[in-house]
Amino acid sequence: MRHLVLIFMVASLCLLTLSRCLLAAWQWRRVEQAGGILPVLRGGLRIDAHQIAIFAAIPALLAPWMGHMPMAVAATGWWFQFAWLLLVLLELSTPQFITEYDTRPNRLYIEYLRHPQEVFGMLWKGYKGLLIAAAVGIAGFAWMGHAMFDDSRPDWSMPWWQALPASIAILALSFLAIRGTLGHRPMNPSTVAYCGDSMLNTLPLNSLYNVCYAVYSMKNERSATDVYGGMDAAQMQRTVCQGAGFEPGSGELPTLHAQPSRHPRPRPLNIVIIVQESLGAQYVGNLGGMGLTPHLDALAQTGWNFTRAYATGTRSVRGLEAVAAGFPPTIADAVLRLPGAQSNFFTLAQLLGAHGYRSRFIYGGEAHFDNMKSFFLGNGFTELHDRPSFQAPKFVGTWGASDEDMFDRLHELLAAPPAQPTFTLAFSVSNHSPWEYPAGRIEPVGEPATVENTVRYADWAMGRFFEQARNCDYWQDTVFLVVADHDSRVGGASLVPLRHFHIPALIVGADVAARQDQRLISQIDLAPTLLSVAGLNTEHPMIGHDLTGQGGGRAMMQYSENYGYLKGDQLVVLEPHKEARQFRYQAPDLYEPQKLDESLAHEALAHALWPSWAYQNSAYTLPHLLRKPAAAKAA
Repeated sequence: MRHLVLIFMVASLCLLTLSRCLLAAWQWRRVEQAGGILPVLRGGLRIDAHQIAIFAAIPALLAPWMGHMPMAVAATGWWFQFAWLLLVLLELSTPQFITEYDTRPNRLYIEYLRHPQEVFGMLWKGYKGLLIAAAVGIAGFAWMGHAMFDDSRPDWSMPWWQALPASIAILALSFLAIRGTLGHRPMNPSTVAYCGDSMLNTLPLNSLYNVCYAVYSMKNERSATDVYGGMDAAQMQRTVCQGAGFEPGSGELPTLHAQPSRHPRPRPLNIVIIVQESLGAQYVGNLGGMGLTPHLDALAQTGWNFTRAYATGTRSVRGLEAVAAGFPPTIADAVLRLPGAQSNFFTLAQLLGAHGYRSRFIYGGEAHFDNMKSFFLGNGFTELHDRPSFQAPKFVGTWGASDEDMFDRLHELLAAPPAQPTFTLAFSVSNHSPWEYPAGRIEPVGEPATVENTVRYADWAMGRFFEQARNCDYWQDTVFLVVADHDSRVGGASLVPLRHFHIPALIVGADVAARQDQRLISQIDLAPTLLSVAGLNTEHPMIGHDLTGQGGGRAMMQYSENYGYLKGDQLVVLEPHKEARQFRYQAPDLYEPQKLDESLAHEALAHALWPSWAYQNSAYTLPHLLRKPAAAKAA
């Protein structure tokens, strides 16, 4: 039994590595352009160790205790033959899948099984030769697996004082291999993503892992229709588009529309979005908070300050999807973590790339957290700077390099610009439990490790950066957005605690005039506004308002199972499988029940349903990236 475990581990590793090398050789031009085969093999070793440990961990743990039992050895052999065939089947399917979809087998592989008659009929008619070749290959590998694993010779009996430490060591190694890292989060596909080519980012994976992870991730794709109720698709599109200020299109991208800039420029400005971790209005002095952000308050007096901006959710990924992609919130998980959004999903980086921009993401932590790395590299970002790339950071805490280290990298990149304009998304990390920051930067109040003191430090680091930026040449060529991803400590007795969705948002730099803007706005309005300020005439599918003109007046947010739609002072709350409720809202915490306005409830429901529809129908993208939904292809 012990020798079967060893044979399976070695054989599987050889199989998966050989398959990966052949795929890389087949796609060598793209592999070479992305930096060669080393990142593919290095990442593949981690993924394969995970996959092999999934199959081999239990037999390996039992082998010291049961390896001398013929029945246990025989069962292990059959199990390994099954696992071997599964690995073989997925790897043999991979070349044709890449030809069709430019990616390894993923959720489509499983979704096609829902239509076996149509799919197998299509395969037999169109790919008869490939099917025959695959059948022969599978038969050959099945014979090979039978030869390797059909061995019922028992092991010698191991005494307990040897079996116990052996089992402990095997358990530790298996746990490490399956988890794939000693970091905060287990390994995921984003861990081994290494370039902007989404297909190449799947080469370090193996196909069985990619399918299993896609199936696992499907749990996050809840449909808003199932939770809040349905609506005619045409009505939904018309309501959402009219709310955004344009008429729906007739093609497969109903929200695709032209947005001319109200500030045309001979050369468009560089764009920098600084996303501040967990910085709710409750901490910000100019928004009526605790006054812990003197540098942000001073900056707000010099730029375009939105005093009534609202986040779309309570997680960083929710804020990132809103500001970097202009995407509204859904009952499902944020799109950064959904498998169908890992390529061909609209982001500012995709759009700006078509206008000659170079796009980059800066983060003090590890970018595979929350699948940020995979999402951004797969959707237009050309550079990624995270904790492993930081040279000699001044302070590294639980969540990564400090905010001042992140801002130092941002300043370094902006001070040495390439020939083309740049878009930079910079995400801070310090303002997060356990509230760690370098000593000597601020004078802490009370216990140093508190959210209040960490907010003070994060504000100091940001103020230090802007003091540098104002004295640099790039200031006049750059527009900056400073915005929080969400508030911290979100809670309360209300269905949607609006005071905890209130966040700072301000635009500074270049020739942006000082202005206090009291319009009610959403995070999704900020991306279209930046495009206009930067001087770009664009075409995109975002439904946010360009606030350089008329706009604002509404905000939307997802709070656990509840969806809130705030228009003026009227809040409509959608709850799962219940009638909508309406309140008159007065900040910070007054909710007065109102008679439901049916037209406003219809508007709220349309906005709650539309993001799910757009994701499921691959309709949130640009025309040259448009792809058919899986269900349509399978039909």
